Amino acid sequence: MRAEYTEILEKIEAELSRELPEIPSDRWLESRFGPLAALPTEADRRAVTAPGRELLDRGGKRWRPLLQVLAARAFGPGDLALALAPIPEIVHNGTLIVDDIEDGAEVRRGGPAVHRVHGVDAAVNGGNLMYFLPLALLEERVSYPALRARLYGAYASQLRRVHLGQALDIAWHRDPARIPSEQEYLLMCSLKTGALSGLAARIGALCGGAPDERADALVRAFEEAGVSFQILDDVRNLRTGNPGKERGDDIVEGKKSLPVIRACARDPSLPSRLSGLFGRARAGGVRDSAVEEAIAAISAAGALEESEAHAAELLTQAETAARNACPPGPGRESLLGIFPLLAGK
Repeated sequence: MRAEYTEILEKIEAELSRELPEIPSDRWLESRFGPLAALPTEADRRAVTAPGRELLDRGGKRWRPLLQVLAARAFGPGDLALALAPIPEIVHNGTLIVDDIEDGAEVRRGGPAVHRVHGVDAAVNGGNLMYFLPLALLEERVSYPALRARLYGAYASQLRRVHLGQALDIAWHRDPARIPSEQEYLLMCSLKTGALSGLAARIGALCGGAPDERADALVRAFEEAGVSFQILDDVRNLRTGNPGKERGDDIVEGKKSLPVIRACARDPSLPSRLSGLFGRARAGGVRDSAVEEAIAAISAAGALEESEAHAAELLTQAETAARNACPPGPGRESLLGIFPLLAGK
């Protein structure tokens, strides 16, 4: 990894710890929740941030806040983008907490899912809190009202898009027989995953002073990059397993990923077969033989390689679009250096 990235990531970690402290201070509580008639005990303060910290402390790629800082530096100063770096990472982790509850997931980032540790009630509340904390960060750290209003609008718009994407994903995996079209799947990915990478690009571009046309182009490029990232993540789940998760848990969930869609398009008999395997896997868990049977069927159709190639094509297109959106210079080259990270290289 580039030394420049390592330095930025260290600063991002410090900002995350400051924004989601283990023991919230009086000042933190009042700046996030307004005047309080009485202050909570230390134990209660810990309970406020514990679900979110549970996941953040396990690490993560942190490529979204890194993207945000690099996008700003491609156009101008990156100081404000760094101060706001917790925004995409905190909301991303909030979506993961809620997503794991919705999916009945057992494992996340090498440990029990947050709701398995803290209980469903605390996890739901903690995950939802992480949707709203970024708004307080905007109020605290953006002094220009016009810029703050634009960032508010971007945040609200992209977060709504994330929830639309999640609604589609849930609707599909609740119906084992439903195989969405490839176009529907790519739309879902552009919403559920692409929206947060687009948000990071938007915040960065706005903080760096990018003209609207260039900012819009950069957002589109990184939304497409987010789709590529999701496809590669789905392929990895079926091939080797994602870091910190169990191989094939997408089968247990009944996830209609691009490899599933491509395999079903190649073999008309596969949709009904996979429907039965998804049902067995959901009932039996990730170690049920149905998981390996489903993966073998998808792999035999050549769908993993096809999907991986499509993701690589999308990522190349996104990189070209990002290059064209940014003015030439060291900042642009630093930003473009993030694409190998998204490809897992």
